[in-house]
Amino acid sequence: MQMRTEGPIRTRREGGILEVTLDRPKANAIDLVTSRIMGLAFRDFRDDDSLRVCILRAEGEKFFCPGWDLKAANDGDAVDGDYGVGGFGGLQELPNLNKPVIAAVNGICCGGGLELALSADLILASENATFALPEIRSGTVADAASIKLPKRIPYHVAMDLLLTGRWFDAEEALRWGLLKEITTQANLLSKAWDLARLLESGPPLVYAAIKEVVREAENMRFQDALNRITKRQMATVDRLYSSEDQLEGARAFAEKRDPVWKGR
Repeated sequence: MQMRTEGPIRTRREGGILEVTLDRPKANAIDLVTSRIMGLAFRDFRDDDSLRVCILRAEGEKFFCPGWDLKAANDGDAVDGDYGVGGFGGLQELPNLNKPVIAAVNGICCGGGLELALSADLILASENATFALPEIRSGTVADAASIKLPKRIPYHVAMDLLLTGRWFDAEEALRWGLLKEITTQANLLSKAWDLARLLESGPPLVYAAIKEVVREAENMRFQDALNRITKRQMATVDRLYSSEDQLEGARAFAEKRDPVWKGR
């Protein structure tokens, strides 16, 4: 296992899994420096072919992340400052991230912290997790959430959360489909690692194609998106259809055995 610490960010690596931990007491709020470090960590994850899955978590029992550090803003951090290569929190605007990311949410997850969790592909939460988009109360807009949330959950529910800034618990988040699973605080990290190991054993080129198709098709007509797939006009799809892994998948199915994925 490889471990590394850079300021408020810790990483540890086991096989093809990278765990990124936000550890910035007292509340894990994110300032410009922290955001830039996170962006570099997620960029390195994206660009390392030996890494397949990432877990994003935060240290402590009370806070996952409340979002933007208002104290840092008061000390001079500009809201429209340089968040780094991946935008706020390193994930929201990181281009071509074609690998699965799991968010393990414990405690308070609000504002930009909830937007950060929404940037993951799968969200697990502890039973004490609570969520909100309270930007409305401070006279600002939850920008990324205003774009993403109405596409993830029913429109009127998303608007309720955006317009009122009210808090909601893990059970409600699960009911609206934001969470994959709720677990205990004690089991949250082990559940995230179990899920990461399951994904690590899967076909990385297929994951990459799924993520690119979902991302690119979001604002396309169905037939246009399907044509781009069938004509191999997406880079990850073209690579998949020319890969050893696709042949291995068919061969393993015919031979009634588990496939051995090589990512090529």
